[in-house]
Amino acid sequence: MNLLILGRGKTGTLVAEVARERGHEIVQMGGVDNPHAAALTAERLAGFDSVIDFTTPQAVLENMNACVGAGKNMVVGTTGWYGDLDRMRRLVEDKRTGLLYGPNFSLSINLFFEVARTAAGILQHQYLGQIFERHHAQKKDAPSGTALTLQKVIREASGTELEVISFREGDVVGMHELVLDSRNDTIYLCHDSKSRRGFAEGAVRAAEWLAGKQGFFEFKEVWRGM
Repeated sequence: MNLLILGRGKTGTLVAEVARERGHEIVQMGGVDNPHAAALTAERLAGFDSVIDFTTPQAVLENMNACVGAGKNMVVGTTGWYGDLDRMRRLVEDKRTGLLYGPNFSLSINLFFEVARTAAGILQHQYLGQIFERHHAQKKDAPSGTALTLQKVIREASGTELEVISFREGDVVGMHELVLDSRNDTIYLCHDSKSRRGFAEGAVRAAEWLAGKQGFFEFKEVWRGM
């Protein structure tokens, strides 16, 4: 596949590395190369099979509008835009293209969501819960998209809205913890990413899975099929 990688940060650069390892041709573009999505013209995008976005909450919507508007399939790992989900879904459907998004493309974090969904039932039995998340000091959004997804999973499974407590420190890749506490005991569920490579591999595999497909997909719905 010919892939356009948007974002020259740590994750975007690793996505490009993994894509090359898996035999894909890639072009990588940073914010300086693409102010306000100006470089994402239909002519420039014509040579790419798919676009993978790991940019910033400030840039991602303009990138999505340009790429989807040009009919390009897209994998979006950037968070902070989910208030526009319905609008983007309509645009994807109107352009008859494919878009796959997710707050975290690690296969293991999606297994963590399933474990948390099962554990949430204990909140109906005199347990209280909290969500903690830690990321590197440069991360722009808080709470993280992954933490918000975990919060949503718990809410849907139990009807309980848990507080999310965020920490930004050092070079922490990403740690998410669900704590369920009662007078008798405490349950700790924790996912701690050792590197960003799991995110990168999942994003490239998502682009491979999306090839030739139309529709608006969330990674947690399709990761087992990869």
